[in-house]
Amino acid sequence: MNAFLYGTTLVLLIISFYKDKMKTKKALRKAWKAFENILPEFLVVITLVGVLIAVLNPEVISRIIGADSGWIGVVLATLVGSVTMIPGFIAFPTAALLLEGGAGYMQIGAFISSLMMVGFITIPVEMKYFGRKTTFLRNGLAYVFSYVVALVIGWVVMSL
Repeated sequence: MNAFLYGTTLVLLIISFYKDKMKTKKALRKAWKAFENILPEFLVVITLVGVLIAVLNPEVISRIIGADSGWIGVVLATLVGSVTMIPGFIAFPTAALLLEGGAGYMQIGAFISSLMMVGFITIPVEMKYFGRKTTFLRNGLAYVFSYVVALVIGWVVMSL
């Protein structure tokens, strides 16, 4: 699948280059600049997760947010996800590493959904633009939805 995506990207890049060399070069420069901006943040988080996984063996990860941790692990995962600010392009590889380290699917689903939807740290800015009521309603519903996501993932995994 990856080879197909890379191949398709290469073919489209060649077509773009053929149609307009200047625009393609400009787009590649912008993409490289974006990559340079993302790379330090990405490396720091991946390094931290790698160290965390090295220090916390799979048994500890499993105990804290593994499948056997049940709803306590889901609650811990949603709390951590709610107060953490990690962009999606870093969050998903991190989730994969945690799964490899022994984390449970429900717990990772709750972590990722709360991470992406709940913004505890951004509440002051959000209140400034959307108002207090809307901010708390949105964050509250997003937090509850994280549990719904965990429940659905748990149901799907159990039915497999």
